[in-house]
Amino acid sequence: MAFAKEPPYTHGQPARIGVLLCNLGTPEAPTPSALRRYLGQFLSDHRVVEIPKAIWWPILHGVILRKRPKESAAKYASIWTPEGSPLKAWTEKQTKLLRGYLGERGHHVDVRYAMRYGQPSVPSQLDAMKADGCTRILVLPAYPQYCAATTASVYDMVFRWGLNTRTLPEFRFVNHYHDDAGYIDALKASVQKHWMAHGRPDKLVMSFHGMPERTLHLGDPYHCECHKTGRLLAEALGLQRDEYLVTFQSRFGRAKWLEPYTEPSLVALAGQGVGRVDVICPGFSSDCIETLEEINQEAREAFLHAGGKEFHYIPCLNDSAEGMRALTAICERHLAGWPTQQAPAADEQQRTRATAMGATV
Repeated sequence: MAFAKEPPYTHGQPARIGVLLCNLGTPEAPTPSALRRYLGQFLSDHRVVEIPKAIWWPILHGVILRKRPKESAAKYASIWTPEGSPLKAWTEKQTKLLRGYLGERGHHVDVRYAMRYGQPSVPSQLDAMKADGCTRILVLPAYPQYCAATTASVYDMVFRWGLNTRTLPEFRFVNHYHDDAGYIDALKASVQKHWMAHGRPDKLVMSFHGMPERTLHLGDPYHCECHKTGRLLAEALGLQRDEYLVTFQSRFGRAKWLEPYTEPSLVALAGQGVGRVDVICPGFSSDCIETLEEINQEAREAFLHAGGKEFHYIPCLNDSAEGMRALTAICERHLAGWPTQQAPAADEQQRTRATAMGATV
């Protein structure tokens, strides 16, 4: 086993504690070449596409990566901002705010973010944290509901990095926070703010990212956790069962996915005479291609074209104060027992011991 990529070790370096916020990822630019690289990495993950490589590889490289990058690039271009990808911009802001919120509460932690696909990568950020002296790291996937295709894939990358690391940090992982009281309260606040400004809809649609139905039967808790989030949010808002609907979006391929599907459901609601729908995407911690283009553009157009009168998209929590307080509280619970209140630079005892042993400080 070689450890050539491991950051250099410095004896006597004060130990630090880190938090790594991990999001899905984004292409570097809204161009076919950038999308080809991004989709190539994303769709090569066996957690994302559970088809034998011998069958999937010819389809991926022979068909999908030749056609889809151009189509996806146009969609990304429609939501691209001066700051770049919305998902990356929001994740950067969340990271800075999380560092500040934890600092205000007396926690001395190194907070960084990484992308499962794209940059900055999980391995590169773990390298940087280890080089900075992090001996304990909390991994916080930006996915409220656990799914093997998202949460577990982040863990895969962390474990893969560990194969090339001699002295591993102590890790803790946040599996999910789909029923966390602070998270539900933050969603409730975002909906209520929208309703105060725009009034109430005929139906609140909660759209989650879809997954193949077979994952539910194989034991993935994602479907159940999405419905629990939906139920808890509806209860917090005081909604009756016929006033909201949980749906699933982003279907890919011919297999049966979790139902009901978002866009067909919106078309059906318009056909039933539902005049106004509000759509929120509780499974996304920050706005991205799936919320800004798929929901706020494509789904909007489908609903209005089918006869609907008003379509309102309620943004993700993004950098809202309520959402950041929820993330801060989740981090605090999972950091419990680690000495986060102690500033690394003040750890003179460790430096003294290292010097006494003849180590280089």
